[in-house]
Amino acid sequence: MANTQKLSGAFAALMDEYKKALDELIKVIKPINPNYLTKTIEPESLNTDCISIQTILTHVNSSIFSYAIYIENSIGVNMERPVRMQFDDVNQYISRLKEAIAYTENVFIQYPNIRLEEFDAAKKINARWGQQYDVEQMMEHAIVHILRHRRQIEKAIEQFNG
Repeated sequence: MANTQKLSGAFAALMDEYKKALDELIKVIKPINPNYLTKTIEPESLNTDCISIQTILTHVNSSIFSYAIYIENSIGVNMERPVRMQFDDVNQYISRLKEAIAYTENVFIQYPNIRLEEFDAAKKINARWGQQYDVEQMMEHAIVHILRHRRQIEKAIEQFNG
């Protein structure tokens, strides 16, 4: 992963917590075998991002890039979200997760004058799910998003192990 020593203050704190959440997720998924990766968790789910550990990891990976893209777009750097990538091997997900977090950190390194807090609603980031965030709130959401899906994967593994 990228080096947080280039960041300071709130940016470094947010990235440290983001990396910590990602490291916890990686620790949980590293031992997963291919059968568990694709095994159905919630057959009745209407959320296609939560059918299996594979779909959850595809979603998480895409989301990490998306949060960074939202931030870039909010400061006028027009970027498009990368194509969602689905893998058949946990190590491919781990590699891509590390790329995504490094991409996020690089946004803060490249644009050190990004405002974390924004009180003007007109300048907030409008997420496609209807919420409005400033950069700090978007990052806090990003951190908790990983934590929630890590927990979901832990519960699925418990379910598989009976």
